[in-house]
Amino acid sequence: YCERGDLKISNAGAENAIRPFALGRKAWLFADTSQGAKASATCYSLIETAKANGLEPSAYIHHVLTHIADAVTLEQLETLLPWNAELPALKNVAQYG
Repeated sequence: YCERGDLKISNAGAENAIRPFALGRKAWLFADTSQGAKASATCYSLIETAKANGLEPSAYIHHVLTHIADAVTLEQLETLLPWNAELPALKNVAQYG
């Protein structure tokens, strides 16, 4: 951070981002199958990435589930990724992180 002013001195943001993961670890020991564990990890990853991009997670997931069936091309699918979602309605009033 001495040479790059855009870096934060504190890593509190990173620690706060992984806290839900640490809290869920014990519960995830009881995933019935490896496919179930993979599905849980995918959902967790989408939700945390949405938070990191300033989106309200439940609105983002609703948006994706509503529009994913209409996405035929790779470019259309990429517009649904959290860092590409430019819809103001998905932006969270109180920023996460």
